[in-house]
Amino acid sequence: MSVSSARSTSDSDDEFFLDMLFHLPRPRLFRDRINPLEEFDDLDFKCRFRLSKETFGVLMHLIVEYVKHGTKRNVALSPEVQVLITLRYYATGTFQAVIGDHIRVNKSTVCRTIKRVSTAIALLCPQFINMPQNAHERSIVSTGFYKIRNFPRVIGAIDCTHIRIQSPNSDIGERFRNRKGWPGSVHDSTIFDNSLVRAKFENHEYGNNVFLIGDGGYPCRNYLMTPLLNTRTPAEENYQRAHISTRNVVERVFGVWKRRFPVLAVGIRTKLSTSMKTIVATAVLYNILLQQRDEMPHNEEPIRPEFLHELNANPIRQTGNLVRSQLINSVFS
Repeated sequence: MSVSSARSTSDSDDEFFLDMLFHLPRPRLFRDRINPLEEFDDLDFKCRFRLSKETFGVLMHLIVEYVKHGTKRNVALSPEVQVLITLRYYATGTFQAVIGDHIRVNKSTVCRTIKRVSTAIALLCPQFINMPQNAHERSIVSTGFYKIRNFPRVIGAIDCTHIRIQSPNSDIGERFRNRKGWPGSVHDSTIFDNSLVRAKFENHEYGNNVFLIGDGGYPCRNYLMTPLLNTRTPAEENYQRAHISTRNVVERVFGVWKRRFPVLAVGIRTKLSTSMKTIVATAVLYNILLQQRDEMPHNEEPIRPEFLHELNANPIRQTGNLVRSQLINSVFS
């Protein structure tokens, strides 16, 4: 064989092997993952994940059975790492690829993990988000409200807040635009009217002579006290001041909730089903944090309340107006 023909055969072999290597599937990389529980002290951990290590342990106890994998094949993520990924997402609202770089997992794994853990936390909703269930619990809650500004028999404050999400479909974005120019078109009172809480109040399941307290965006009813449009007497002024101070608690809750979990404020960029679970999951976490007395290491500033215009009167509202007038005359005069 001549030298030239030998070189030609060698070049062909090299090209064949290079072409074969080029078309081989990309190898999976298993990077060493950090352990934030060991890497950060309690203060740094809380700043990054929005709860203390102690509360993290409580949360893990509640959901570990829902998030652990049945196998360790392909270096499956531990339940702890899954929850840390999700908490970091709640704490930043940043792109999932960035979260993955922080924990050292790929973007698709982050996406699946956030959905899995958010679902598990949201399942705790009946345990941590509920109205007072019996007379004793209602007494405790109403006493707490009364201490704010002497408004009697209040067992809940009601309001709505806007949470930015990714548009489910670019062609229907305008359907989600509300009266303030934000995406989201359903009025506060419509949401309440379609809620189970409204049905339970009207069926007297919370007992008689107890109130919700809401702003002017809701109709005044015999169980839902709203502010007066105008005050004419000292008693009405006393009622108005007490109402504003007492209802302001729900505004503060929304403010602290969004600051604790910035994903709610900067915008949730996931599928609608996952976004809904994220909202419920962060609300559950907020109540777990309250139960654990787990506060952030910086002072939270209250958000000033907004007042909406009154709705048109209707028979139900006229009954509410009568109850409100009786309350003003008997308590605030």
